[in-house]
Amino acid sequence: MFKNIISKQLYLLSYLIRWTLISIPVSVAIGSMVALFLWLLNWAIHFRFAHTWLLYLLPVAGVIIHLLYKLYGQSAERGNNLIIDEIHQPGAGVPKRMAPLILVTTVITHLFGGSAGREGTAVQIGGSIANLFGSWFKLNEADKKIILTAGVAAGFGAVFGTPLTGTIFALEVIAIGRIQYNALLPCLIAGLVGDVTVSAWGVHHTLYHIDVTDVSGQFYGKHLPVSFLLLAKVLIASALFGLTSMAFAKAVHQVKSIALKVIRINWLIPVCGGIIIILLTFLLGKPDYLGLGVDAGYPNAITIVSSFHQGGADFFSWLWKLIYTSVTLGTGFKGGEVTPLFYIGSTLGNTLAGILNAPVSLFAALGFIAVFAGATNTPLACTLMGIELFGGEYALFFAVACFTAYFFSGEGGIYAAQRVAAAKTDDNYLKKIFSKYRP
Repeated sequence: MFKNIISKQLYLLSYLIRWTLISIPVSVAIGSMVALFLWLLNWAIHFRFAHTWLLYLLPVAGVIIHLLYKLYGQSAERGNNLIIDEIHQPGAGVPKRMAPLILVTTVITHLFGGSAGREGTAVQIGGSIANLFGSWFKLNEADKKIILTAGVAAGFGAVFGTPLTGTIFALEVIAIGRIQYNALLPCLIAGLVGDVTVSAWGVHHTLYHIDVTDVSGQFYGKHLPVSFLLLAKVLIASALFGLTSMAFAKAVHQVKSIALKVIRINWLIPVCGGIIIILLTFLLGKPDYLGLGVDAGYPNAITIVSSFHQGGADFFSWLWKLIYTSVTLGTGFKGGEVTPLFYIGSTLGNTLAGILNAPVSLFAALGFIAVFAGATNTPLACTLMGIELFGGEYALFFAVACFTAYFFSGEGGIYAAQRVAAAKTDDNYLKKIFSKYRP
């Protein structure tokens, strides 16, 4: 028995050392590439702020992106879905060209005013570089799945400065209702090293803040750690966050489907998308819904940061950002969905706080993570994101918001390749309940 225990511990030690040695160089490479991407993205956004006329060239930028993927993209066009499929069942692999191609095309999208994010780019950078290292290290099929998952963790953790969120997101996003625990250690190492690498390059992340809010309550004169009234407001808002997640996912898919059916010439699809974005901006009379939505292009612009303050968002800011991003991504421009989801969620939280007479910064934070949780079906990762970004004081509300939004967002999401390992609800039980009321 003693020999068996020693043998098992030595095996675990060798496993730890092996994956540490594999994960560190992969994560340093991914973190360095993400740091370069974030630097270029920041330059592109502020250059557009200083040269607003660039928006008029958005249709031309769309044609350039289309041609780049037509000439060099091949399977890389599938983006995050290709990486998820490769983790499920390794096939042709993730092409090396995916990382530089998505980096360049995302920067082009933002330089000319497209409404997109950065998570998709970071995940694709992570998957592409991880796959390259996997071939260099001559990993077998099972290990390639793990290194690809770790690449996702490194990319996500590095781009947002949330290593724990990146770890759980990579494990949770692959399949709804199942977590791949054998990749937990490599993902944790990758998420941490990727984030540290970005910081080492001097790239910093946006800081968000929740104003101090008393969440305690009273019940028949007894003090309670949580106010039932505030909790009820959080539940109502979170259900709406989940429905908004579902609306966003369906809107992006619908724009793609309609564009392919209506516009027969493929390169005209991004041209039409760019023209729609330009017309919407003229209609609204302000550029607030272009680009990433984090930095302000002018004083009093509506951004994610401003949404944490009273009056920091218009009533329908969340809807306009949803439309802008659906058109941008649905017509072939590149970037991620997550930062726009942050914007949609935080501005919707700002609006709902006014309607429900609730703390604005708290509800903006809840929307920030909950809409993301619903759209990606990753409530655990998003709860951790709330803790990493806003602190642990409101962890209970983060969990309630993310899991409620997760259930109200339906079975689908923004990733078509995401599989359903376990349904969100017991369908058989529900069928029995509703069958009683059928005529």
